[in-house]
Amino acid sequence: MSGRGRMALCATAATLMTAGALLPLINKTSWFLTAAVAVVIQAGVGALARRVPLARPLTVTVQAFVALVMLTVVFAMDSAIGGVLPGPEAFQEFARLLTAGVEDVGRYAIPAPATEGIRLMLIGGVLLIALAVDALAVTFRSAAPAGLPLLALYSVAAGLSPGGASWLWFVLAASGYLLLLLAEGRDRLSQWGRVFGGAPRTGGRTAAAGFETAGGSAPVPVRTGRRIGAVALGIALVVPASLPALDGGLLGGAGGGSGGGSGGGTISAVNPLVSLQNSLNQPEDREVLRYRTNTQDTEHFYLRIVALDQFDGSAWKSAERRIDDVPDRLPRPQGLSTDVRTTEINSTVSAAGWYSQSYLPLPYPATQVGIDGRWRYEPSGRTLVGDRGQTTRGVRYTVSSLTVRPTREQLAAATTPPAGLLREYTEVPEALPQVVRSTALDVTKGASNDYERAVRLQDWFASDGGFRYDTQVQSGSGTAAIVRFLRDKEGFCVHFSFSMAAMARTLGIPARVAVGFTPGTAQSDGTMSVGLRDAHAWPELYFEGVGWTRFEPTPSRGSVPEYTRQDTPSGSASDPAQAQPSTSAAPSAAPSVTDSCPPQMRKLGECGGVAQQGGAGPTDTGIPVGRLVLLALAVVLVVLLPLLPLLWRSQVRARRLGSVGRTPEDVAARTLSGWREITDSAWDYGVAPDDSQTPRKAAARIVRLGGLDGASADAVHRAAGAVEQVLYAPRPAVPGNLTEEARQVRAGLRGAAGRGARLRAVLAPRSAVRVVWAVSARWAGVRSRWGASRWTVERWAGALRRRPSRQRG
Repeated sequence: MSGRGRMALCATAATLMTAGALLPLINKTSWFLTAAVAVVIQAGVGALARRVPLARPLTVTVQAFVALVMLTVVFAMDSAIGGVLPGPEAFQEFARLLTAGVEDVGRYAIPAPATEGIRLMLIGGVLLIALAVDALAVTFRSAAPAGLPLLALYSVAAGLSPGGASWLWFVLAASGYLLLLLAEGRDRLSQWGRVFGGAPRTGGRTAAAGFETAGGSAPVPVRTGRRIGAVALGIALVVPASLPALDGGLLGGAGGGSGGGSGGGTISAVNPLVSLQNSLNQPEDREVLRYRTNTQDTEHFYLRIVALDQFDGSAWKSAERRIDDVPDRLPRPQGLSTDVRTTEINSTVSAAGWYSQSYLPLPYPATQVGIDGRWRYEPSGRTLVGDRGQTTRGVRYTVSSLTVRPTREQLAAATTPPAGLLREYTEVPEALPQVVRSTALDVTKGASNDYERAVRLQDWFASDGGFRYDTQVQSGSGTAAIVRFLRDKEGFCVHFSFSMAAMARTLGIPARVAVGFTPGTAQSDGTMSVGLRDAHAWPELYFEGVGWTRFEPTPSRGSVPEYTRQDTPSGSASDPAQAQPSTSAAPSAAPSVTDSCPPQMRKLGECGGVAQQGGAGPTDTGIPVGRLVLLALAVVLVVLLPLLPLLWRSQVRARRLGSVGRTPEDVAARTLSGWREITDSAWDYGVAPDDSQTPRKAAARIVRLGGLDGASADAVHRAAGAVEQVLYAPRPAVPGNLTEEARQVRAGLRGAAGRGARLRAVLAPRSAVRVVWAVSARWAGVRSRWGASRWTVERWAGALRRRPSRQRG
């Protein structure tokens, strides 16, 4: 394979290896195969264009046109001219799909469904990057800048992937780029022939000069380049893993833990607001978790992911906390007295293979967690966070947790929290509008303690205040969003929980926001299924003696805690866990059907029973086989078919001017092949061959009609003399092959011809008619053999028909 061929192959491989980082973004992977086929075709067109050769800008233009044709066939075939060529309607379809794709990116959580708009953005983006890499590295022979589009492609994938792109994708992308650099280095070194290798060591080098032959080991610069590349790749992998400050970069996951060894490290802030709204607006309620628990009361079994405990006026977020190793048994929850009735339950949870995020969903408060992998423990929020890229993807774990059942009296009698906790969790920004505090005071007017104030806030949001649940409302968690929510009284769980927590803080009640999932839906096998639409946010308020306590201000979502209801029975002392399989059907997170159900809730499937589902989301039907077949035919017809004469001519020229054989017969054959190449080259430029003339007269004719002079004319005469030696001399003395003479003659013919003649000689060489002659000769031979065979068959058939008559008697 030639140097440019290796470069083109490495450029294609590097692009596809880097594009693999986009795979986790979409829940279907068939788009990648479509993109790979398109990239290979685009690279092949570039190789053919460079073989012609076309001018460099023209080569890139041809590749871009072929890429546009492929995108048209795949995405806008019905709007294309003849189903292939892009026209005004096709470009309008592209604009529509791109607009829809941008909206889908903002609407869906990752991994997103493979809508047509998203597929166009992915495949078109990969083709664009592949074109840039191929143009820089192969067409313009500069591989180093080709790393920029590759870096841009990987950065997009790393920025959009939950927790950042996996280290595996980084290794693949970096390896592809290094492969491209090594191929360029080898191509450049090969142009020098022998490479200086320092002091002589073995027989593979010339002892006197210290040069390395082609048959020796890799040149020293090549080996040095490989070592430098390997060291650079190793540093890129090891340094981010060694420095905590680099977590959350291209290799790290947002919200991941940092710090190594046992103990220590911190957990960075996370804001799941956008992800939560995307989950609620998914067209398909995909399963996230499935669990089995030994409690019959699954109504209040919330799976908590993270607690957002900082409010800076622009957003609620999780503070940076210190993380430690996961203890065998988690410490007792902060503020929980032994007088409060609790029940310990055991559960087994399995996460879906596509669900990937850094925090582990756990019932609150968990007391013991059994899980494999690199997990760390954050004591303040009682959460487990993945370390070194550990995520929830496909994990299975067991968890023991407490069901806390405080009474109204215990909550009402709560004492003042510790000063540090009170100061941290009642902090509100100075820019918080006064309307938030004044509204909180109006709603809780007449309440005698913090517990009554909290219940009044919950009831005001859930039922008394006239609020409406709507997931399509513009999201936001800052002060402006809270004020807008209090004014318009419409929003989803984020608005309800954030607003209630902020208002509770203005009243001096420690508050934070928990993000996770509601209990899910009971299945026939006794398990509970948690889907994307079970994503939820709720406020947690702190009461000394009970600890952090869940409230539910969002109407039609989740379940109202028993300790906030008027008929809550008094509790007793703590009782042990009752380990029984769950046989009761868990109540759905959606309300019963009523005439007042909002249209948005009907659209989300929130108004029916547990079996009701929303509309089916867009699905990826896989590779359109028919379109790909048409695409391949279009490429053959538009690009490959007109170039067949060029390809045949190049192949014949390479075979004729190949290496010289060792025997005299081989030398003679090569000489005649070289002469045939000279006469065919002249034929391509308009000088038709005349087999009736001697080599000497044919050479003079080529010089005269081809306008040759100087070195090219001398080369034709030398070639004719060599042919005469082969044909007529008893002991021919020939120089070998006529490679150099053929090249000089071809260069002279090209220089003497006009632009049109040169272009025709390359794209439509006249000597390609020999292919037709050869096919005709073979067909005549086949017909001749078939005629002889047919005569033989008919003869034997006649003999067999006559044989019974001769065997009579």
